[in-house]
Amino acid sequence: MLFACIKSEQIKIRRSFIWTAFVLTPLIPALMGTQNYLNNIELLKSEWFSLWTQETLFYSNFFFAPLIAIYCSYLWRMENQNKNRHMLLTQPVPVRNIFLGKLAAILKITFFTQFWVYLLYLISGKLVSLSGMPPAQTFVYTIRGLLGGAVIAALQLLISMMIRSFAVPIAIAVVGSISGLLAANSKYGIYYPYSLMMLGMNANKSEDMLSGSSLPFFLSCLFYLVLLCSIAVFLLKHQDVNA
Repeated sequence: MLFACIKSEQIKIRRSFIWTAFVLTPLIPALMGTQNYLNNIELLKSEWFSLWTQETLFYSNFFFAPLIAIYCSYLWRMENQNKNRHMLLTQPVPVRNIFLGKLAAILKITFFTQFWVYLLYLISGKLVSLSGMPPAQTFVYTIRGLLGGAVIAALQLLISMMIRSFAVPIAIAVVGSISGLLAANSKYGIYYPYSLMMLGMNANKSEDMLSGSSLPFFLSCLFYLVLLCSIAVFLLKHQDVNA
C-alpha cells in the first residue's frame, strides 16, 4: 500500500513545474558562489575546497530550504483545495502511508537536487580552470547534507500539511534558513532542524564543522525524522475529515 502511495505522488509530480525549480534554482547559488570565488581568488587558496565554501555559502544557507518548501507545498496543494483532503482521508489507505508516500517522493527529489548541485560544482570548477577532481570529502559533505535535508523535507511537509497555503510555508522556510544560519554558528546548531543541512554540507567552512560530532549529527537527524513523521501521522489520524 505504501508503494502505491509513493507511485501516486510520483505521478503527480512527473510533469509538474517543480522540475523547472529543480533545474534553475541551484544554478543561482552556483553562479553566485563561482563569481564570489573569482572575486576573491587571491584570498581563497584551497582551490576546490575554496570553491565549495563559496557555493555552499549561498545554496545551503539561503536556497535549499525554500526550494524544498516549494516541493512540499506543491505536493499538498491539491489536498489543501476544496474537499480533496476529506476524500483523501476517507480512502481505505493507512494514514501513515499518506504522509510517508509524500515524504518518499520529496526525498527522491531532494536526492536528485543534491547531486545536481554537486554536478554544478564540478562544472564550475572546470570552468574556472581548477586542476584534477574535487576532494572526496566534498562528496561526503553532499551525502551528509542529504541527511540534514531530509529533516527539512519532513518539517516542511508537516508545515504544508498544517498550513493550507502555498506561499506561507515557503516564507517560513526562508525565516528558517536565516535562523538556521545563526544557530549553525553556535554550539546549539546540531539541535536545530534548519541548521542540520548546513552543518552536513559544511557550508562556507574550510574545517569540518562536524569533526568529532558525526554521531550526534546522525542521531539528531534520526530523532527529528521520527518525531516529525510521528507528529504528522498523529495529526492526520485525529483530523476532522470535514474540515
